[in-house]
Amino acid sequence: MDTLSYKTISANKENADKKWLLVDAEGQTLGRVASEIAKLLRGKHKPNFTPHADCGDYVVVINAAKVALTGNKMLEKKYMWYTGYPGGQRTRSARDMFIRKPHAPIEEAVRGMLPKNSLGREVFRNLHVYAGADHKHAAQQPQLISFNH
Repeated sequence: MDTLSYKTISANKENADKKWLLVDAEGQTLGRVASEIAKLLRGKHKPNFTPHADCGDYVVVINAAKVALTGNKMLEKKYMWYTGYPGGQRTRSARDMFIRKPHAPIEEAVRGMLPKNSLGREVFRNLHVYAGADHKHAAQQPQLISFNH
């Protein structure tokens, strides 16, 4: 009798089939675009998703400086970090972040949506964020991805 084999296939670095994707963040809401980017980085959109492996795609985000924040978040949202010294807690508003580092709000939002372990750090390295429309990954020929928001 001829039987079919239905074995579960785990993705790894060799068979992950990674692609380069381009996301235009202009006019998109920060959290909504960040959650979609996190899914693409993690590989959850693929049928061979494996939770313990880096099987996601490379994502290039352009126009990060033109991402939208709803409500009064531009003034009220605070980004906090700690320098490691006593009394070293620092804060910066979202407006100041967009002025100083326009790519940082998207990077921070996506980092917060990835696993907090070595896999999350490895997956985060596949994200490339640019404030303007120019990027240096044209040789990889990234596919433009649009989200239905």
